[in-house]
Amino acid sequence: MSKIKNVLVVNGSPKGKNSITLQTSKYLELLFPEVTFDYLHVGAQIKALEKNFTPAAEKLNACDLILFSYPVYTFIAPYQLHRFIELLKENGVDLKDKYASQISTSKHFYDWTAHRYVEDNALDLGLKYVKGLSADMDDLTVKKGQKEAVDFFNYLIYACENDIILRNTFDGVSPNKVPVKPSEVTETKDNGDIVVLTNAEENDTQLHDMIAYFSSVMPRKTRVINIREYPFKGGCLGCFNCASSGKCIYKDGFDEFLRGQIQTAEAIVMAFTIKDHSMGASFKLYDDRQFCNGHRTVTMGMPMGYIVSGNLSKEENLKVIIEGRASVGGNFLAGVATDEFDPNGELDRLAKSLEYALENQYVPPQNFLGIGGMKIFRDLIWQMQGLMRADHKFYKAHGQYDFPQKKRGRMMAMYLIGALMSNKKIMAKAGNMMNEGMLMPYTKVLEKTKKELNK
Repeated sequence: MSKIKNVLVVNGSPKGKNSITLQTSKYLELLFPEVTFDYLHVGAQIKALEKNFTPAAEKLNACDLILFSYPVYTFIAPYQLHRFIELLKENGVDLKDKYASQISTSKHFYDWTAHRYVEDNALDLGLKYVKGLSADMDDLTVKKGQKEAVDFFNYLIYACENDIILRNTFDGVSPNKVPVKPSEVTETKDNGDIVVLTNAEENDTQLHDMIAYFSSVMPRKTRVINIREYPFKGGCLGCFNCASSGKCIYKDGFDEFLRGQIQTAEAIVMAFTIKDHSMGASFKLYDDRQFCNGHRTVTMGMPMGYIVSGNLSKEENLKVIIEGRASVGGNFLAGVATDEFDPNGELDRLAKSLEYALENQYVPPQNFLGIGGMKIFRDLIWQMQGLMRADHKFYKAHGQYDFPQKKRGRMMAMYLIGALMSNKKIMAKAGNMMNEGMLMPYTKVLEKTKKELNK
């Protein structure tokens, strides 16, 4: 039986029920009738909640899952949601061990920092947090965005049922490495092919134990590749010899090894011990030599995971790199298992999350780290297509030249709306019609879904 029966959508939009972001929750409510959705419009009711927080506390106490819903305003969540979180902490509502996640809509400008803000506060409150959905403003009006919303909620329910969550465990102080206990799993696995890519030194017992435990609990067969053992002739020279053909100037066979032994796997798990605030020089050698793939996201859609020995909670830059690598590549980051608190539990959750992603082909949308990175690459490759021919061919084939000037119809519509909004008489007569017009495409999606469900 599911742990999640009652979902409270905390709507941080000042537009209240007219929020575009809110329509994604309304859509999910239609498609998941076994779950009860309730709504707390904190963005529109913040002044009333400042006077009397009791109605909000009652709704919060009654739910199993809190789903924060908001548009991204200026790098982070709107003021009204900030104020609500302040009130929530001031009133001392006990939310410990409830689940939480979030849905935002934006044009992906710093959606990542907004999500991190909500995530950090959820952990402050003792909530069990599951990574949220960052959607484009228009995503719900197209099939791809609708599928991503449903996929997200299915994964959210699965993650809650299996405790695949983030939690505060250190109170700001990281402990020493926690030893890994041997696995009791003994069955033989013949299906699947997961590559665990590591740079573990021979005497790094802790990292070897973590890899062995993960391999034992992962439902699919794993292969361990230690990149320290590969006979690299040297690091990337930045010579662009590979730009046209994809062939590295070195004759050590790494490009064929990369494509034949690593990128053909179902999933890749990176395993390392933190060294000098990074994955270590040997992993950087591997990363740089991957430039034989140029700027092509050749593993997009493949889930990824990390096994990390060391105090990752103290390494903010490294955490950004890990998340950014996945988002730019179009990969689902299934989890990062560390040995700071409960390595066996962390590795169990990583294996479950990775298996779910493979079984359900779960690929969430990119956030700011991925969208921003790919737009930079898109413009770069377009300008340098004469040199980077392999990249140019790949970007054309995968529709990555999504320049805004191609969307002439939308541009003309914005000119029309801008002209209407600059006319004070028309705006005075329009009243609330602007909000209604903005919601119209989303209302059509909800009405169409209701009809399909009632057939």
